[in-house]
Amino acid sequence: MAGRRRKNAGAPSAGAPDEGAVGAVLPADLELQDLYGAFAAHGLDDEDLDDAAVLVPPVRLPAESELADQAKAVPMFGYALKLARWTAPHREVDEFGDLTGPDRAPAARLLGLAPEQGEAPEEAVVEAMRAWSLACDLDLIEIGTTAAGEHVAIPGPDLEPAERGDAETVLELWLTAAGIVRELAVEADSLPEEEAAEEAAERAGAVGEPEPESEDDDDEERLARVEEAREEAAELLDEALQVLYETTAFADPGTETVPLGVLAALLVVPEGEEPSEELLGDITDVMVALDPMLNDLAELGVLDYRPIDPELFDEEEGPEPLGGGVGDEPLDEEESARFGLVRLTPLGQYGIRQWLLEDGYDAPLVGELAQGDAAELLRGICEAANVLPEEELQVWVTDREPVDAARELLAASRGNDAYAPMRRMLSRLALGMIGRPAEPAVREVLDDPELGGAARAWLVDLGATDVPAPERGMALWTVIDTFAAQLLDTGGDAELLRELIADLPVTGNPASYFGELWRVDHPYTADVLEAVGELHLDRTVAKEARKAAFKARSKS
Repeated sequence: MAGRRRKNAGAPSAGAPDEGAVGAVLPADLELQDLYGAFAAHGLDDEDLDDAAVLVPPVRLPAESELADQAKAVPMFGYALKLARWTAPHREVDEFGDLTGPDRAPAARLLGLAPEQGEAPEEAVVEAMRAWSLACDLDLIEIGTTAAGEHVAIPGPDLEPAERGDAETVLELWLTAAGIVRELAVEADSLPEEEAAEEAAERAGAVGEPEPESEDDDDEERLARVEEAREEAAELLDEALQVLYETTAFADPGTETVPLGVLAALLVVPEGEEPSEELLGDITDVMVALDPMLNDLAELGVLDYRPIDPELFDEEEGPEPLGGGVGDEPLDEEESARFGLVRLTPLGQYGIRQWLLEDGYDAPLVGELAQGDAAELLRGICEAANVLPEEELQVWVTDREPVDAARELLAASRGNDAYAPMRRMLSRLALGMIGRPAEPAVREVLDDPELGGAARAWLVDLGATDVPAPERGMALWTVIDTFAAQLLDTGGDAELLRELIADLPVTGNPASYFGELWRVDHPYTADVLEAVGELHLDRTVAKEARKAAFKARSKS
């Protein structure tokens, strides 16, 4: 798929969009840390973060067997399978591989497109021929020649496994079919009507102007313009599909419905701007351009689509801009639906993800990181920019034996590398998901110098009353470690960090407190103290923190 060039829509300061809402905010419009927790942001400069923020968010997909069943239920795909079976053992075709005249009406009846009795309607025959063409393109039907020179069609080798429901075969065939329809949807057989009319008018009024050098030159120019129009349409469709894909990141597959006007606005309106009269016109143009292409993709089950109501079109001027004009009252739900509604199906998510992967995008699935052991899980979450940590942790802990899972998480949390504080924070989050059954494993690490402080706090939060207080050194180390994890998790967000800093257990004698803290042997001691010194609102506390940070740097 082509890289997105859409305008950035306005984004909230924090948090993810509501799963059930449809609006102008999509996952790609949020800051990296707002979406995923900035686990991979540590150490990146602004340019790196800009690149990381356009990564495709993870999505949930049904099992491949379920997707295959959905593919077989798509009418056009099902027609292709039926026609392929109908050719067995062989069926005569013409020299182009098309059905002969006598077989065309029976094919339409076979597919249920025409009544059993009487003449088959022309549109039913056309639909059957389209399904035949698709079956041939997918090699579900193979064309050959007999020894007598007759042209015949026979079932292809993929038909039987597809009929049996082999998920890999079905999905590969469906994806090929979706790709064919995607290409056909943007084919420009001629110049747009308006451009063709302008061209004719220019030629009619070009009295005395030089004639083209030759008809070949004229045709070449026309073909170039057609190809340019086709490329623009393909790019627009790719952008629209990727935006639709992104809206599914925080919703169950196939549940997010987007008004076509909203989709067009996301492609047109620059960040932070209200749509002007001119932009409303551009939005309408994009809607009109997308309408037939989305309708074509709906035929293969890529999406569910309610097209623009034809009655909205004025024969001379075309459709009014969405909303009628700047300052107009917003449309109610039913009136807005007349301008088009689009919803990406789970099959569509699957197909677009495959196209993104083919083009080199990182397009993960929720739960992909949860397939290995705890060490792989925690490392993967820390290193991946486009990951939903809580989702991955929840998938991992589900169906695992609680005590064994807790022990594995705690063991994977140890270390003094750059990501170690985040691993420990993620482990605490996962232990919270396991709950009380993890208690025996947590009690086993009460005296661990890296895990003991957090383990004691976890047990107290659980309601335990027999937990001994940590030694002073362990308590101070845990303060640095916990704040370091938050420092990395927030990506350096000053507002969030000030809230965390306000909770630091600074006593009435900050010089004494920071005098102890800078001596803590932790890789992030100086970083934490510098953050406190920069952001603490109490000038005395901030000054002592900066002095302590300097000592910690000198010590290291």
